[in-house]
Amino acid sequence: MWGEHYMYGGFMWIFWIIVLVVLVLLVKWIFEQSRSGSSDSKEKESPLEILKKRYARGEINQEEYEQKKKDLLE
Repeated sequence: MWGEHYMYGGFMWIFWIIVLVVLVLLVKWIFEQSRSGSSDSKEKESPLEILKKRYARGEINQEEYEQKKKDLLE
């Protein structure tokens, strides 16, 4: 009787390790999916929206903004 109980209990820790690994992989996969979803929204920005944001952040001056806007709208 002790041998059966010991063997069953001895293999149970392997089961719980497998469950833990599966949960960690699942959380990692969900996290990666959420990150890739947020990058898709950035790719949907139009060039004009990106230009407006660059101007708003001060990366380009008004003259550059107007010229690039004119180039985009042509």
